[in-house]
Amino acid sequence: MDTAGYLLKLLQGGLGNLAAYLAAHVLLCLVPAFFIAGAMTALIPKESVTRFLGRNAPRYVSYPAAALAGSVLSVCSCTIVPLFAGIYRKGAGLGPAITFLFFAPAANILALVYTGGMIGADLAFARLFLSLVFGISIGMIMALVFRRSDISHDQRPDTMFAGKASIKKASLAFLLILVALLLSGTLKIGLLTNAYGGVKIPVSGLDRFQEFLNRVVPSDSATGQEGVSVQGAILIGLLFLTAFVSWRGLGKISDGFNRWTWVSLGLVVLTLLVASAGMTVDTGGLDILFTGKMFGVILSVSLLAYIARRRLTPDEVRDFLWESWRFIKQIFPLLVVGVFFVGIIRVLIRPEWIKVLAGQNTLFGNLAGVVFGVFMYFPTLVEVPVAKMFLSLGMHRGPLLAYLMADPELSLQSILMISAIIGKAKAWVYVFWVALFSTVAGLIYGALEDGANIGTVALYLLVFLALLAAGLWRMSQNDGVRPAAMPANVNGD
Repeated sequence: MDTAGYLLKLLQGGLGNLAAYLAAHVLLCLVPAFFIAGAMTALIPKESVTRFLGRNAPRYVSYPAAALAGSVLSVCSCTIVPLFAGIYRKGAGLGPAITFLFFAPAANILALVYTGGMIGADLAFARLFLSLVFGISIGMIMALVFRRSDISHDQRPDTMFAGKASIKKASLAFLLILVALLLSGTLKIGLLTNAYGGVKIPVSGLDRFQEFLNRVVPSDSATGQEGVSVQGAILIGLLFLTAFVSWRGLGKISDGFNRWTWVSLGLVVLTLLVASAGMTVDTGGLDILFTGKMFGVILSVSLLAYIARRRLTPDEVRDFLWESWRFIKQIFPLLVVGVFFVGIIRVLIRPEWIKVLAGQNTLFGNLAGVVFGVFMYFPTLVEVPVAKMFLSLGMHRGPLLAYLMADPELSLQSILMISAIIGKAKAWVYVFWVALFSTVAGLIYGALEDGANIGTVALYLLVFLALLAAGLWRMSQNDGVRPAAMPANVNGD
C-alpha cells in the first residue's frame, strides 16, 4: 500500500470511528448527562453537595457515597465526565469526585452483571472489589496531593445561591427526572428495549443507502469497529443541525429566550426520540419501532417541560440552559477530537499483538492491557464482549482485568475532557495512578489465576496499600510542618 493509500486508510479509520460513535452512543447518554451537569450547577445549592461529597464531609460518608452514586449509573467514561464536572464545580471535594469518576464506568451494576455473565463471576467480583478499593484510594491520593487547591476550590462562593442551603423540591424533581431520562436511554432491560408497536414508512432507496454506509464505514469485529446504520446517519444529521441552531439559541440564552432557543430545544427532543426508537430498513422502506425507551423519553421530557414551565422561574430555566450549553462547549469538542484519534490509532494496532504483548501475567503484559484500554476505547458494556474477544485471542486474564479497569477510565478523549475540567496537572496525576492501580489489579488477579496462594497475594496487597498509606501520611505530616503558599492557579496547571 502506498503512502497516500495508507494515510487515507488512517483518515477513514478516524472518521469512521467518529461517525460510529456519534451515531450509536452519544445521544441517549451524553445529551442527558450535559443537562444533568447544567441542572446541578444552576439549580442545586452548593451546601446540598458538600454535605455528602465535600472535602470536609466525613470520609466514611463522602467516599462510599461517591462510589454508591457511581454504581447505579450504567454509563461510559465520556458520559460520566460531564456528571463529574457538575458535582465538582458545585463543591464536591476532589477526592470523592475522583472516586465517583473512577468507580461509575469501571464497576457499575450493569457492567458487573454483564462481565460475570460473559467472562466469569470471578473476574466480575475482582473488578468490583479492586475498583472499590482502588477507586477510593485514588480519590484520597488526589485529595492529598492537591489539598491546597482543593481548599481553595471549597472556599469559592456560590453566587447563584447566596444564603440558601436547601434545594427546592421542584429543582430536585427536575434533576431526578433528568437522571431517569439518562437511565431510560442506557439501561439494557426488556421493559425498555422491547418494541410495543411500530409503523412502516415506504421510502425507496434506503437499502441501497445502507449498503453505501457499510462500504464507507465498514464494521470490523477484529478491532471492534462499529458501522453506521441509516438511523445513525439520521442522528448525525440531527446532531449537526442541533449544534448549528444551538449557537444562536442556547449560546445567547443569557440575553433571554428567542425563537432559536425553542427550535434548538425542539431538535434536542426530536433527536432523543429518534435515538430511542428502533429502526430497520429493507427494500420496502423504513420500519420504526416504538420501544420502551421511546416512551420513557416522552414521559421524561413531558414532566421536565411541565416543571420548567410551572415550578421553575424563568431565570432558573435560563441559568440551567446556559450552564448546560457551557458544559457542551467545553467538553464536546475534546470528545470529538479524542474519538477521531482513537479511530486512527485503532487502525495501527493489530489483533495478533494481543497474545504477544499480553499473553502472560507479567508487569509488561499488564501495562500492555492498560495501553490497550487507552487506545482501543469502547463505550460501556461494549468493552465486555471486546474483552471476551481479547481472551479468545490469547490475552491472559490478569492483563484482561487491567484492560477492563483502564478502558473506562483512560480513553484518550476522557483524558482530554478531564484536563479541561480540573487542569492538566491533576489530570495526568490521575492518569498515572489509574494506570498504576490497574496494573497492580491485573497482577494480583493474574497471580490468583496462575495458582498463587490467596493468603500470599492478600498479604502483598496489604503491604502495597500500607506502604502507600505511609507515604501519603508522611506527605501530609510534612505539609503540616512546612505550609506553602496557596498556588495562584487552582486547576493545578
